[in-house]
Amino acid sequence: MLAPSAEARTGALALGLAALAIGWGCAADDGASRPPNILLILADDLGYGDVSAYNDQAKVETKHLDNLARQGLRFTDAHSPSTVCTPTRYGILTGRMPFRNGMRGVFTGVEGPCLIEPGRLTLAQMLRESGYATAMVGKWHLGMTFFDAQGEPVHAIDLPAETREERIAAGVERVRLVDFSRTIPDGPLSRGFDQFYGTVACPTTDWLYAWVDGDRVPVPPEKLLDRGPLPKHPYANDNRQGLIAPDYDLESVDLVFLERSVRFLEEHAAREPERPFFLFHSMQAVHLPSFAAPEFQGSTEAGPHGDFLFEMDFIVGELMAALDRLGLAEETLVLFTSDNGPEVTSAYHMRRDHDHDGARPWRGVKRDQWEGGHRVPTIARWPGKIQPSSATDQLFNLTDIMATAAALTGYALPNDAAEDSFDFSALLAGNHDGSPIRKFALHQTNTLDLALRQGPWKYLDHAGSGGNDYARPFLVDFALDDGAPDAPAQLFDLASDPGETRNLYYEEAETANRMKEALEEFKAAGRSAPAR
Repeated sequence: MLAPSAEARTGALALGLAALAIGWGCAADDGASRPPNILLILADDLGYGDVSAYNDQAKVETKHLDNLARQGLRFTDAHSPSTVCTPTRYGILTGRMPFRNGMRGVFTGVEGPCLIEPGRLTLAQMLRESGYATAMVGKWHLGMTFFDAQGEPVHAIDLPAETREERIAAGVERVRLVDFSRTIPDGPLSRGFDQFYGTVACPTTDWLYAWVDGDRVPVPPEKLLDRGPLPKHPYANDNRQGLIAPDYDLESVDLVFLERSVRFLEEHAAREPERPFFLFHSMQAVHLPSFAAPEFQGSTEAGPHGDFLFEMDFIVGELMAALDRLGLAEETLVLFTSDNGPEVTSAYHMRRDHDHDGARPWRGVKRDQWEGGHRVPTIARWPGKIQPSSATDQLFNLTDIMATAAALTGYALPNDAAEDSFDFSALLAGNHDGSPIRKFALHQTNTLDLALRQGPWKYLDHAGSGGNDYARPFLVDFALDDGAPDAPAQLFDLASDPGETRNLYYEEAETANRMKEALEEFKAAGRSAPAR
């Protein structure tokens, strides 16, 4: 689908700024609040059962997230746009289901170009056009274009990569080819953010370990990572031997992200306290390898991954404390969520070694179309608007953040933007009538297998998990006989069977066919949200 036209974008901008001006004018006249600051915190591979506010059997108490839930709204039926990192981030920042882009899998190293199409309206761009200061700190993972000394994009250079050994060599070689004196033309600064500090892809399992500041890498990598001094445990194996910069420490990544986000908040409060901000804090925690910072190692009785969960929760607490200290909390909508369910290795070992189920009570893990792969903990806090200690079973997708933010700021979204985004602003503001905001929700895996949710019904347009191979040794113990092993698709009634244990594809053929037709219509239409 084409990006919004210049005329549509100009019109939307004019309407958005006019509405924003009216809103601020009301604030001056009758004390009404201005459009809120927005702090979006995205954890990585954090499962529904990893947060003690969602799982009373969790082996790590997430006291800061639990406190956030007590102060705000807990979504119990919220979903990531995909079951893996890269496409979920696309969905969050565009309000569009990522399968519509066509990319399978995720980016590694210096792969690119940016998955978000040039000219496509993003959440950050929309908020910047609405008068917000916009910043991102953390893991980008949406692709960037790097150039070699001759000015050629390194992602376009043909390198042999058929075997595992060749793929490893190609990943490192592409980093070696980069001319780091050149700027990056298609990173966060070209997609709506005023500021960025973070990493190209996964911060601790990649071919490139170096910081990106704005649109360049100020300290390039110099040598291969020495994995000798790094922790050795079952949660430490997902760690590529990439090239590393001298100022990069794999065990302190999330604390660096924290320091940068707090710095942004402090500088914004000092320089532009009346201007709203959008800060996207994109964590490494708790993506494998579980490298908690040294000061958090041994902080729990749930092993290295438990310590990493503890650090993740600590960081949330520090961000909340910064808002309080700077007098920003009352004017800030905080959204906390995760990009997908828990990773296979961490879920397996945490279950076996510590009796902790990061996906509880759902079936499946990261990459799977079953609920454990994409039903994620999601908490919203907005003092004076959201009722404390509240919960909602409204069906919610992280693509909905964009239309919700548009409504909160008065931005008129064009029809060719945020095509899979629904407006939840009334729910957040406490004046929704309780009717379903979403009647349908689309789900997808990293292989672009699709599913459709309608009320209690969930239709998976494929056999199996759509992601992981449950014949693998790590997963064979979790394989289930759903009663219809030869069915080409799956249909579950989550109201009576939340564990997705009984495939009703044959028994409820009419429902399965109806949902298949609806899924095909949403695919063909290029959108699932109503036309604007």
